Amino acid sequence: MAIGSGVGIVESRLARFATPLRLRSGATLPGFELAYETYGELNAAKSNAILVCHALSGHHHVAGHYAEAPQNVGWWDNIVGPGRPLDTNRFFVVGVNNLGGCHGSTGPAVVDPATGQAWGSKFPIVTVEDWVTAQAGLADHLGIAQWAATIGGSLGGMQAMQWTIQLPARVRHALVIAAAPKLSAENIAFNEVARQAILSDPDYALGKRPERGLRLARMLGHITYLSDDQMADKFGRRLRHGEYRYGFGVEFEIESYLRYQGDKFAGWFDADTYLRMTKALDYYDPAAACGDDLAAALAPAQAQFLVVSFSTDWRFSPARSREIVRALVKNGQDVAYAEIESQHGHDSFLMEDAHYHGIVAAYLKNVPT
Repeated sequence: MAIGSGVGIVESRLARFATPLRLRSGATLPGFELAYETYGELNAAKSNAILVCHALSGHHHVAGHYAEAPQNVGWWDNIVGPGRPLDTNRFFVVGVNNLGGCHGSTGPAVVDPATGQAWGSKFPIVTVEDWVTAQAGLADHLGIAQWAATIGGSLGGMQAMQWTIQLPARVRHALVIAAAPKLSAENIAFNEVARQAILSDPDYALGKRPERGLRLARMLGHITYLSDDQMADKFGRRLRHGEYRYGFGVEFEIESYLRYQGDKFAGWFDADTYLRMTKALDYYDPAAACGDDLAAALAPAQAQFLVVSFSTDWRFSPARSREIVRALVKNGQDVAYAEIESQHGHDSFLMEDAHYHGIVAAYLKNVPT
């Protein structure tokens, strides 16, 4: 059970923006909507707001549950609530579904007003920088001139960091968790194989839901989120039926687990959103515009930083987090760093871990509101 208590029943909201949004790709959205949720109360000075940025398959439902669906608990519920690290007795916490998402924000699954049809594969490519621009619109909508903190894990950590570069005066602290300053070639390769699983599914070409492709993409992705130790402890070489059956059905427990995760994901996630989220990951490289000098890219940041990594995360290894730390130290910027021992691989940032949560809680207790 998580420390403190949960936020209870929550409601999803929708913010509408009529102003056209020019994207980095050169495309323009005539207007857009962002689905979001809030937890806690915004203080009179509007100075206690924290933005939670989600990862690849995440969304705005960060914490709590819906009255009509009590089993639908937010993806980071264990860290948000009264007395929890993101303490809603002190902070006003905001979760948002990114532009291009499939949980209510403008994206491939919603109707393009120009055609009256769902955007689908015609929805433009979006980037981390575009998300920060759209999130700034949401901040304005809520009357928040400056975030007390931005926080996120994985792709969410990249967004939290990008806020400090792109809109440095609008964020006081950034918590960059299980992230990297850019993807390695290996990570881009994993993303490309996942995309090809979708794009090569015959149903995708026919405009149908490519469930086979989504299933394979998620199975591949899930392997990279786990650690070898975790898979060994949880599954090992255990057989479902106690003996080899000399075929291509499910025999090992790890096969059963991956197929379950793939089937579940294919039933609810949008393929065109998945393609765009992985591309946003691939494109993110703030140092590229500064001669590959990360310190120069981070130099505009006015925020203080907490950077957190996990020992068994091989997708975004601790070495990648230390690149961010070294760049900030080189600039003389304020940064704290923690490397957590965990067996859960890249997914560690989602887990309830006393040491990890304690570090986040201790850092945020020193963030004035």
